Amino acid sequence: MGLLALATPAARAAASGPCGNGYSTIDSAPIGNLGTAYLTWNAEAGRNCLVVVRSHPGAALSMNAWIGRDDGVQDIDSGYYTSYAGPVSVNGRGTCIDWGGVINDQEVSRWHTHCG
Repeated sequence: MGLLALATPAARAAASGPCGNGYSTIDSAPIGNLGTAYLTWNAEAGRNCLVVVRSHPGAALSMNAWIGRDDGVQDIDSGYYTSYAGPVSVNGRGTCIDWGGVINDQEVSRWHTHCG
């Protein structure tokens, strides 16, 4: 959770916006120097949502946002985007969450997190 301190409140709020109302950022991970993957949670809905946000929007780059559960259920968004990839989401109750993202040639992956 120490990585959250590096993200500004505005960046965390912008990351949860594409997921919809009721989502709060619970984790994040830098993707090299190109952006950040933000994992969010909606306790009422019991869902985790992920958005990959570029640090400096601009010309479209190859991007990928992915999230998955222990049982193999997953959601992936990939394409060429100017500012963010996602949102992608899964039901997060009673399972661990795998998540990550790619921007151009830089990537991040987190495995078996936020089990509950």
